[in-house]
Amino acid sequence: MKYFQFLLFLACFPILFGCSDKPTTVDTQEEEVVIIAPEDRLSQFAITTNGTSIPDEPKIDAQLTITTNEVLTHSGAIGIEIRGSSSQQFPKKSYGFETRDSANEDIDVPLLGFPEEEDWILYAPYSDKSLIRNVLIYDLSREVGRYASRVQFVDLTINGNYNGVYVFMEKLKRDQFRIDINKLKEDENSGEDLTGGYILKIDKAGGFSETTYTDQNSITSQFSPNDANMGQQIHFLYEDPDADDITSEQRNYISTYINDFETALASDQFTDPMVGYAAYIDTQSFIDFFLLTELSNNVDGYRLSTWLTKDKSEKLKMGPIWDFNLAFGNANYCEGGATDVWAYRFNERCSGDFWVLPFWWERLLEDPAFVGQLQNRWQELRGSHFAEGAIHGKIDAYTETLVKSGATKENFVRWPILGTYVWPNNFIGNSYLEENAYLKAWIQERLLWMDAAIEGL
Repeated sequence: MKYFQFLLFLACFPILFGCSDKPTTVDTQEEEVVIIAPEDRLSQFAITTNGTSIPDEPKIDAQLTITTNEVLTHSGAIGIEIRGSSSQQFPKKSYGFETRDSANEDIDVPLLGFPEEEDWILYAPYSDKSLIRNVLIYDLSREVGRYASRVQFVDLTINGNYNGVYVFMEKLKRDQFRIDINKLKEDENSGEDLTGGYILKIDKAGGFSETTYTDQNSITSQFSPNDANMGQQIHFLYEDPDADDITSEQRNYISTYINDFETALASDQFTDPMVGYAAYIDTQSFIDFFLLTELSNNVDGYRLSTWLTKDKSEKLKMGPIWDFNLAFGNANYCEGGATDVWAYRFNERCSGDFWVLPFWWERLLEDPAFVGQLQNRWQELRGSHFAEGAIHGKIDAYTETLVKSGATKENFVRWPILGTYVWPNNFIGNSYLEENAYLKAWIQERLLWMDAAIEGL
């Protein structure tokens, strides 16, 4: 079914878009008032800063109330700041906040039924006019057995002004209900204690310069990325312990581990299960990460917002996944909108980009054993969570929730961007219906291409 067939299908989908076979009367003088039942409304987040503008950093004091089905479920102090990198160019900002007690100290709280914690995110879908790309991929990741941030659509009001549809979500961090790995203490500098847990990221450096990597904030790979023509290097940022807290012994251990893994992967014996790459990595986590990234053709995949973990006495794992707002055909550069290219071959298409991929993925796909496991996993998921009907059903459910709540209408009144280009849109729909139809059609074509491409590896 092609794109325009999807438009026809969705245009007559009564649950999602209110179509009816009954005649309707159109009032050309004024718009009909639609009453939204309280139980259909999204949870309402209201933040008050007493008139203070929310900065990039540091966090400022504020108050948060959450109302669900007209019942106040939370009221308390928070510290809040703007978050994000390229997304900060948009007028609709994303926010990070921490819950606080009456003494203004951090406190763990189970907001919206999520496991209690203190660090949270209000993500602002803006260039993603479907509003659902991150929600979709995070839900898929958890369904296939890989933790991703729990998410829920909400409406956000700041200082009495409606700010649109947001995605309330967990901040990625070490926690028994999030990234569940051992907490590495400052005095754990030898033996088994030294082996974990570590969290690393392949990402922009952050801080004052997104391109400034040092021995203090990151590990620099000793192996050049494939097809990079400007001397680019791969850096692994210290996330937990971070650059300020990691000890010299811990720094040496994890940097040596990464180098040993890459050395084994680059060696002639790389397929040997005892001395090759498999001695260092959790292969299945790499396969699931690969399939989630490729399913969505995430243009940032493998090279930005890419998380890795190493727990105590365990191997290196890929994930959790993060930041897929430019995925599923929502980028008009480096073939980000294509359904028939490999995301892992980004370096070939954009060899001059500052942030490129490590050599890992092409090398792994040279191992028949890795490819066999990848093909088996794809077939398994295509018969369940990656089935076209299953994915489209999730999109329909999200869309029903957003449309029935009135949130999509209110969001695009607040941010009238439908029918206009917002960087880096590959498609510009004239309505919310068209944006969702494009997403479903893109996924259908992507699945069919991947069936053949994975079989042909």
